[in-house]
Amino acid sequence: MDDSDDIFMRSWTGTIIGPHNSVHEGRIYQLKLFCDKDYPDKPPTVRFYSRINMTCVNQDNGLVEPRHFSLLANWKREYTMEKILTELKREMASHHNKKLPQPPEGSTFPIS
Repeated sequence: MDDSDDIFMRSWTGTIIGPHNSVHEGRIYQLKLFCDKDYPDKPPTVRFYSRINMTCVNQDNGLVEPRHFSLLANWKREYTMEKILTELKREMASHHNKKLPQPPEGSTFPIS
């Protein structure tokens, strides 16, 4: 949780360690997950803080685009933040993402 004073527990930080046998191997990615008042009926907003090149991530702001990430596009109330992180890691290892050229380690998206 990002803010211990947030009684609604809306803002979270997640970490994904890049999957083996991919360009992400050994990298640590930080993400922000924000749950608005409609969560868990609607998915959280997911944004990478660590710069990453993936087909489902907007390269201007790090936002995970629901229309390109099926878990968010087909959100179910019982899904968890852990499931989001697990599925993003699986997506990193997919054939269309695992060999994409990546930005330098340690680079970040602009904070908005």
